[in-house]
Amino acid sequence: MNKKIVISASILGVLAVILGAFAAHGLEKKLSVEEIDTFQTGVRYQMYHALLLLFIANATYLNAIVKKRILYLVVLGVLLFSGSIYGLATNTLTSFNFKSIAFITPIGGLLLILSWIVMLISFIKFKEE
Repeated sequence: MNKKIVISASILGVLAVILGAFAAHGLEKKLSVEEIDTFQTGVRYQMYHALLLLFIANATYLNAIVKKRILYLVVLGVLLFSGSIYGLATNTLTSFNFKSIAFITPIGGLLLILSWIVMLISFIKFKEE
């Protein structure tokens, strides 16, 4: 399980760096300052959660079931939250109206919040030996 989590964290991290650089250098003349800021919000949250997964993979006091739940919540949450933000920020460049599916942004955010809550509950329940 730890290997899957570290691989997922690495993928999310490298994509966050690539997307951040793309926004700063490839989209700067095509999007407004507000749209770039919105895009970078998605990048930041993606990177925060990549780092969370690295922490989770190395947390010896979390069992495999909890780690798996957090992994799924984070990956799906990032896809919905950051992914929809990327779409909304670049809406003017595409033929698809991402505003029609903007409702998935808060669903993704809720999944990210739940990942932290699952971790918190596991920490609270942990009994030191």
